[in-house]
Amino acid sequence: MLDRVRSLSNEAAKFGLIGGLGFVVDVGIFNLLRFAGDPGLLEHKPLTAKAISVAAATIVTYLGNRHWTWRDRARSGARREVSLFFLLNGFGMLIAVVCLAISHYLLDLRSPLADNVSANVVGLLLGMVFRFWSYRTFVFKRHPEDEALDLIGRLAEEAEHGALGSASERSAGTGQLGRVS
Repeated sequence: MLDRVRSLSNEAAKFGLIGGLGFVVDVGIFNLLRFAGDPGLLEHKPLTAKAISVAAATIVTYLGNRHWTWRDRARSGARREVSLFFLLNGFGMLIAVVCLAISHYLLDLRSPLADNVSANVVGLLLGMVFRFWSYRTFVFKRHPEDEALDLIGRLAEEAEHGALGSASERSAGTGQLGRVS
């Protein structure tokens, strides 16, 4: 159990660092498009600016996550991974865009600070949780042999700690052996 927590913590830390880099790219491009110059290139088009900035950040984060965060995970084909990554990132982007749209258009909070808080704090945090779960679940899957080894390791650990349960529990599927995550 402790090993699983460490592994998940390690993944989350790497994901967070790559996400931080993606955040810098996203926020930087968003603000350049909206506010650099007089007027900004996309000053009156916050949703377009956000879509462009997220697309650029997606490229950066895909490369970072594939080659660092989950480099030990199975490679299931670049076309499949990139397609799924961009699709799931699109859902993550939609979360940020919906937060921005609600703030900007429904609540009429149109200042640079309000746009940044809604899109780049609230929206990105909600999107980040979704992305972490979906990338590790659907895009960068574990090697099937790693899952088998993990099961064997858990069985050995449970046997060592006496958590196997009775023979009747095992045969009924209610003991520790019945749980595979």
